[in-house]
Amino acid sequence: MKLIKPKFWGTKKSVFPYVLLPITFTLILLIWIKKKITRVLKFKVKVICIGNIYLGGTGKTPLSIFLAKEISKIGKKTAIIRKFYKNHIDEYKLIEKNYSYLITEKNRVDGINKAIKRGFDTVILDDGFQDYKINKDFNILCFNENQLIGNGFVIPSGPLRETLNSIENVKIIIINGKKNEIFEKKIKKYNKEVSFYYSNYNLKNAEKFKNEKLIAIAGIGNPENFFKLLQDNNLDVKEKLVFPDHFLFKKSEIEKIIKRSKEKNYKIIMTEKDFCRIKDYNYSSIDYAEVDLIINQKEKLLNDISKIYDKIS
Repeated sequence: MKLIKPKFWGTKKSVFPYVLLPITFTLILLIWIKKKITRVLKFKVKVICIGNIYLGGTGKTPLSIFLAKEISKIGKKTAIIRKFYKNHIDEYKLIEKNYSYLITEKNRVDGINKAIKRGFDTVILDDGFQDYKINKDFNILCFNENQLIGNGFVIPSGPLRETLNSIENVKIIIINGKKNEIFEKKIKKYNKEVSFYYSNYNLKNAEKFKNEKLIAIAGIGNPENFFKLLQDNNLDVKEKLVFPDHFLFKKSEIEKIIKRSKEKNYKIIMTEKDFCRIKDYNYSSIDYAEVDLIINQKEKLLNDISKIYDKIS
């Protein structure tokens, strides 16, 4: 989705969320009806869903890759399932670069059935929490400390894809950022049993950009998170260029940025996902941030997830 999030999604002080509430309430009702009338399908494989309720940019794909690798280590043949969207090629390339088994279909059910035919015993839905026809064995929701739930309203009044009541079906919440007990207490009102884990990104190649003046490019769901990562690593970002999520860069647009960087003697850095969209242009003057996802209490998290294999299907 090519979307620039409105500023009022981050605060309840604006009048706009309240003006849009009639549309929001209609959407909430439609979601409720859809849940009630949808026939839920159960599959012969274990289905782990990495989802969100905050619209975009919460780190689902890096977590999906991380868990797919870890679950494979315990002997489970694991595939990542993505619903196919033509303009999401960047994320598919990112997954394929870091993990061997990705299945994309226009319908997630078809993707799961394809995984079953290929002999997989576990599938990870990278996104799909709002796909109500699929029975999930384990739901994980992702949040980022910089946004959390924004103003707390459902779209279009706010950034949430559905109400916080949906958290009652979630086993684990992973927050990218620092521990937030106030937020945990808020969420516990909707699900007393949910477990919280925290993650962060390690910028592996930070040294490459030290003592450089940078133009930072981000065409992701929440570009400010990328800029904060650079800031936290004490990198000198002189210009920030923001594009919509999944933005398809034209060669001419990239060349303008390169020309500007040379005039200013700046170095260009972008997210790895953005770089996947321009890699074929073969511009040696553009580099990307290499990151590792670090999960606090990783072993405990993996132990929680592994319990689904002890249950009788």
